[in-house]
This record gives sequence, C-alpha cells and structure tokens, in this order.
Amino acid sequence: MRGDHVFACGAAAGLAADLVLADPRRGHPVAAFGRAASAVEGALWRDHRGWGALHALVCAGGATGAAVLADRAVRHRGVLPVVLTAASVWAVVGGTTLGREARAVAGALAAGDLDAARGRLPHLCGRDPEALDGPGIARAVVESVAENTSDAVTGALVWGALGGVPGLVAFRAVNTLDAMVGHRSPRYRRFGWASARLDDLAGWPGARLTAALAAVAGGDARGAVRAWRADAARHPSPNAGPVEAAFAGALGVRLGGTLSYDGRVEHRPVLNAEGRAVEVADVERAVRLSRRVSALALAVCAGGRLAYGTVRRGRGRGRRRG
Repeated sequence: MRGDHVFACGAAAGLAADLVLADPRRGHPVAAFGRAASAVEGALWRDHRGWGALHALVCAGGATGAAVLADRAVRHRGVLPVVLTAASVWAVVGGTTLGREARAVAGALAAGDLDAARGRLPHLCGRDPEALDGPGIARAVVESVAENTSDAVTGALVWGALGGVPGLVAFRAVNTLDAMVGHRSPRYRRFGWASARLDDLAGWPGARLTAALAAVAGGDARGAVRAWRADAARHPSPNAGPVEAAFAGALGVRLGGTLSYDGRVEHRPVLNAEGRAVEVADVERAVRLSRRVSALALAVCAGGRLAYGTVRRGRGRGRRRG
C-alpha cells in the first residue's frame, strides 16, 4: 500500500480508536514519554538555555528516532504500516478525553458544585482553580477546549500528513516537553526556552488550520474570521491566539481576560469583545465545535496527503515518458 493511502487509512482508524477507547487511565505511551523526559531532566537540568536545548534534543530526538526505526521495520509488510499509523494516531491525539473532561467540569458547574468543578479543572489546564468563580471556570474550559483541539488533534494530523509516524511522534514529543518545562517559572525560564520555541514552531501550521476550520464549522464564520484577524496577535501565545480568537468568534462569546498560573496573575487581552460572557452551556457547544473541527482536519490532512501522492506519481510517469 502506498504511503499516502497508509496515512489516510491509519489516521481514520486511529481517530476512530480514540473515539471508542479514549486515553487509557494507565500505561499511556505519552505518560511513559513524560516519565522518561523527567528522568533526563533530572540528569541534565541546569539554569541555562544550552542544557535545556540538549534536553529537548535528547527527548524529542530520541522519540522521533525510535519512530523512524519502527516505521522502517514495518514498511512493505502488508497491513502493518496501517496498524502502526493507527496506533500512533490513537496514542498522540486526545480529542475524546478532552471532551470528556470538559463535560465533567461543566456538569459540576451545572449542578452547582463549584468545589468539584475546581477539582476537575487541573485535568484540562494549569490555571489556579481556587482563584476562579463559576463563570471563570467555564471560560477556562472553553479556552482549553479551543487550544487543545489544535494541540491534541489538528497539529498531530498535520505533522502526520507531512512526516508519517515520525511526524506524529515528533509533534507529540515537542508538545509534551513544552507542557512539562516550557512555562515561565523560575526553574524553567531558561531551561525550558528551547522546548517552548520548538513547540511554537511545531504548532504554527496546526493552529492556523484549526482556526480556519473553526470558522468553517462554527455558527458564525464572519465573527470567527473577524475575531481572529483583530485579536489573535494580541494574545501572548502565537498559536493559542488564533485558535482561541476563532473559537470565540464562532461561538459568539468573549474569551481572555485576567487569569492566574502558579500564583502569578496575568491580564490577557479580551478576544472577541463584541461577544457575550461565557455560560456553562457554551462548554458543550465548544466540545461539539472541537469534534467538527477534528473531523474536518482528518479530511483535509488525509485528502491533502492523497492529492500530493497522486500529483507526485503523475509527475513521475511524465518524466519516464519523456
């Protein structure tokens, strides 16, 4: 089976597996990578950018190298390349778990159990839950659904279409390293710099595709594009900005504003200031929009890979005839 067909079939099967199985509670490959990265950090940590760059190289490079070897080992072996691609997609995406956790927080809010909602919020994002009231938690969930649609689904599919199994694994490794060491705490301000910048680069195409698909799949395409163009660049993250702004416009809500991480208060710009305040019911709307964006991302990435393969084979036949 050709490489473009392998990716298309494997990606579809992997997303279907995520829909049915979600993430395992134990033994997840990404969690195993995180434990290995923590062990490497323990050996390499210095308050220095160079050592942080070495940490990123060892961890992301090691995972990608293992994926290259696995990909070569199953090449031209029947359905095994499809199986490996499907397993890799299932391992690196997390759309079903994202929606499940978002709905759990929304359910607690709807029941009036603010303590339970605060207890579930860390499963989605790193904000200080005790500093948030009910509307603040609902807004945090919608923002997390938007950002993680790019990080947990679209971005992975983009790199899978570009680089196959190694591309999938490399993207998830870089994204995981950013979550572990890429934040601006005193310990990681220098050490995590390389991981954060790598994640910015790796996430760039997926974030723009996610924003565009949110405009297509949301209820207000013009509002999504308007908010994206007007507000995305004001966000401190080059990739979360377009995604969150597009989701805000598509859903007709306001995102951004004051939040707290690890006791540090940040005043972020408001995204889609013309929208209304987020309500609990908007969490479900955001999850459904995320699902639609994920399905469209599969169609775009698999279709793009198939189209590229067709064009390349056509050019090859043309050169042989010449």
